[in-house]
Amino acid sequence: MFDILVYLYETYYRPDACPDTAALVKKLSAVGFPEDEISEALDWLTGLANTSDASQPESLASSGFRVYAEQEISALGSPAIGFIQFLESAGLLDSRQREIVIERALAVHESPLPLDKLRIIVLMMLWSQGTEPDMLMFDELLLSDDDNSTRLLH
Repeated sequence: MFDILVYLYETYYRPDACPDTAALVKKLSAVGFPEDEISEALDWLTGLANTSDASQPESLASSGFRVYAEQEISALGSPAIGFIQFLESAGLLDSRQREIVIERALAVHESPLPLDKLRIIVLMMLWSQGTEPDMLMFDELLLSDDDNSTRLLH
C-alpha cells in the first residue's frame, strides 16, 4: 500500500490531478501494483479524504497537550509518537493535522508503526490538503533513520 501512496505523491502534484477511481485503478494495475494493494490504498485514501474534509469544525483546533490513550501508544509506538510531537512542537503540524495523522496511522493496523510509514502518512496528509512541506519538514520526512542520508521514496 505504501508504495502506491508514494507513487501517487510523486506522480500527481495534487490529489485533484488524479484520474477518477476506475482510471486510477487501471493505471496502477498497468504500472504493476497488485489488485489487493490498490484496493487497500484507495480505501485508505478515501478515509484520508473523509478525515481531512474541510467541513470539519475549526473547534477541533487546539493548543493543548495531546494525551495518548493506551491503545494509541501501543499501536503507534514511542518513536512515532515522538516524531509526531516533534513535528507539532516545531510548528510543522497543527493540532487538526496531528489528529488526521494519528487517525490515518491507526487505520494502517501495524503495531508499532515504523517511522518510514509514518513519514509517508504525514506526506500524504499534506498532499491531500494541497500543502507543500517546508524544507525542514521535507528533510525530516525524507531522511533515512540509518545513516541520515537522503533516500529515494521508492
